[in-house]
Amino acid sequence: MFRSLPPATRALILTNAVVYLLQLTGGGAWEQLFALWPLGSQFEPWQVITYAFLHDRGSFAHIFFNMFALYMFGGALELYWGRARYLAFYFVCILAAAGTQLLVQAAAGAGEPVIGASGGVFGLLLGFAWYFPQQRIMLLFPPIPMPAWLFVTLYGALELVLGVTGAQASVAHFAHLGGMLGGAVMILIWRAQDRGRVRAGRF
Repeated sequence: MFRSLPPATRALILTNAVVYLLQLTGGGAWEQLFALWPLGSQFEPWQVITYAFLHDRGSFAHIFFNMFALYMFGGALELYWGRARYLAFYFVCILAAAGTQLLVQAAAGAGEPVIGASGGVFGLLLGFAWYFPQQRIMLLFPPIPMPAWLFVTLYGALELVLGVTGAQASVAHFAHLGGMLGGAVMILIWRAQDRGRVRAGRF
């Protein structure tokens, strides 16, 4: 089943898995260097990408659910878009999530290092709902099927509420929303470009 995934999605999952195994043996050294730290003495430019390949060493569920979402939604989008557009979308979402998190932390005057692929995953969720809005998604709890557009809308609204209220303070809710925002901007840009190509072809 894993081998049936398109190559970029498979490579992302494998890379995350390998890095996670390295984290387990690194004693926190990987997080010190490659997590997304708030703007300051520990922040480095590469962290806006590398944070997305790290996960919580104390919670296997963190990487499992992110990789499960990559498996469920990333493959379909890679087949639909092609490898180049898919990877561009994923990394733009990661960057948008990082930028949003840094801005929120700077405004709050505090913050903790951030790790996880969730910013990219939330962008993929938005992309999936955009292009496959009626595709049914079965929730784990409660086990209720719903169309992708509704699932992502409700999930995004929940993230906004949790971020604004400060509930689950250890979760970077605004990074998730930033990933969705980056994905939406990319889709709108592509749609404008595609319409421009069509008009140019007609005239």
